[in-house]
Amino acid sequence: MALYRVLIEQDEDGVFVAECPTLPGCVSQGATRDEAVTNIKDAIAGYLESLRQHNEPIPPSTWEATVEVPA
Repeated sequence: MALYRVLIEQDEDGVFVAECPTLPGCVSQGATRDEAVTNIKDAIAGYLESLRQHNEPIPPSTWEATVEVPA
């Protein structure tokens, strides 16, 4: 299992656009946030499969944390 950071933004038409910054050009969308997440998972899987088929390096998983600090 690999972890990749995904950014989700709602565009001016209300569509949720999901992008994986680690994988350039790997973008998907959905009518809801959940649909966008499902679609970007499929897009990431396809992207990684294409890299494997072309013997390209697979970017490493990412890990992100949110930390709380005194204000």
